[in-house]
Amino acid sequence: MRIPVLMLLVAMAALPAAAQDACSWSRDLRLVNGKIHTFDAQDRVVSQVTIQEGRIAYVGPGNHKLNPCTKTIDLHGRVVVPGLIDDHNHFVLFSHRPGYDVMVETATSIPQAMAMLAQRAKTVPAGAWVTAIGDWTPRLFKENRMPTLAELDAAVPDHPVFFATFGPAVTNSLGKKFLESNGIAVSETGALAGPAANAALELLRKMQTLDDNIRSAEYAQSYALQYGLTTSVDMGVFADPGSPDLQDDFTFPGIASGDPWTVYEQILALDQQHKLNERVRLFQISMDKTLALPLLTERLLNVFPDFGDNMLRVSGIGEFASPWFSNFAGGQHPENYEAALQLVAKHGWTYQQHTLSLAEVQFTAQTYGKVNAVTPIAGLHWSIAHVPAIDPQTVQAMKAIGVGLALHGWKYLQGGQGTPAGQPAGPPYRTLLASGIHVGAGSDAGDISILDPWYEIYYMVTGKDCTGALINDREQVTREQALRMYTADNGWFFHEENELGSIEAGKLGDLVVLNDDYFDPQKVSDEGIKQIKSVLTVVGGRIVSGDLH
Repeated sequence: MRIPVLMLLVAMAALPAAAQDACSWSRDLRLVNGKIHTFDAQDRVVSQVTIQEGRIAYVGPGNHKLNPCTKTIDLHGRVVVPGLIDDHNHFVLFSHRPGYDVMVETATSIPQAMAMLAQRAKTVPAGAWVTAIGDWTPRLFKENRMPTLAELDAAVPDHPVFFATFGPAVTNSLGKKFLESNGIAVSETGALAGPAANAALELLRKMQTLDDNIRSAEYAQSYALQYGLTTSVDMGVFADPGSPDLQDDFTFPGIASGDPWTVYEQILALDQQHKLNERVRLFQISMDKTLALPLLTERLLNVFPDFGDNMLRVSGIGEFASPWFSNFAGGQHPENYEAALQLVAKHGWTYQQHTLSLAEVQFTAQTYGKVNAVTPIAGLHWSIAHVPAIDPQTVQAMKAIGVGLALHGWKYLQGGQGTPAGQPAGPPYRTLLASGIHVGAGSDAGDISILDPWYEIYYMVTGKDCTGALINDREQVTREQALRMYTADNGWFFHEENELGSIEAGKLGDLVVLNDDYFDPQKVSDEGIKQIKSVLTVVGGRIVSGDLH
């Protein structure tokens, strides 16, 4: 058989590249000469770790047989920790943001936020929107207000801007012109009230293509990875009122909402294209209004629990299984809640429930107890989320039936408003650690909280909110405890405590090389915790962010 000349030339030209890329898919990595905090049961600190085929093979020095493609990196004394795990956020909301999004959550003033927008605009195609949606409130800025149309114009004169928090939003002159041409009311100062802000967001989302959403997802994961956040446990979205096939499901418009049937498409696409570099674990929200529970029933009958791969997996139901926004203090509560949870337990799913008050925590715990009397839930790893307050009796009752508590520092951004005088704003980190109940930490980021894990850890360690006010006094924890709650303690919440969270032989090879020694307060002050970043993030033996060379 004669080979066509063109095909032969192509094959010959490919040989050198193939030879050069022989190790391009290797997931073998060795880190040496570091201070590697394993967070194993002995809290060992070692100088060397070796990853083979994406999993940790050897912890500590030794003469180990290495694959010829193993990449060795000299850490020169740098600190290494396990990949961080956020046990409750809304990563899908970040990945679904329209336009070219900017995370302004670390800004402390309006000029600083405007500089972030201006920098982002330099790389944006002509006519494209620059957006900053959620993960901030006016109190984040020292000015304690929204930016103005004039300030947005000065920062980004050549692109329309949509700058929105949970509720109101503001736009610049180009954005105002476009939105008004589509029938959306904008004030002379660029402000959009709640309904107008929701309408504007819906319009921008409808303009998005799948490729646009994939780009947004790539930006969101790159942002998370630069801080060493290697796993996000996503708690879903509210069903947007315009979504199809909702039957009797609860709906809610705004930045915390989306079409529940299509909102994950960009995450699925990244996984299928082998471009998903951060692990994502999905919990599915259901909020049926009736005892028939049609959507929850269909979900449980047609989706396998823990189905997926090591990068993307469906891990549970939550953070809701029925409509929730009742007056718990007044004795009102979702009438179908127990029926929904009985169904979740019967089908063997992990479950996590949102709570924002002591009354909600107590009602959740009482219902968990009723479910446990029918179907033991200890092996299912059920948990209660947020937990701003809890009483000792409830702690012990939940500990007895194997329930965990996922604690989230959203108060850092929102402040202590509404907290009874003289009481910590919560969560009660120190109290719950001392109780022995299983606890972990996360952010609840996506619309009302900050994704950057080091700001969350700062709040856990200092008790101070974004204004510097001490709002969670007497509930602070040590740096080691805070980071353990963000790593080794978090795999439990989605049944992967034997796979993730610590640097131990056999576990998935997720590691983070820090830019400074977080554990040494002489080198990193409490305020300096907010400046911690990753200089090298490794997921499954692959370097996915940063470069030490």
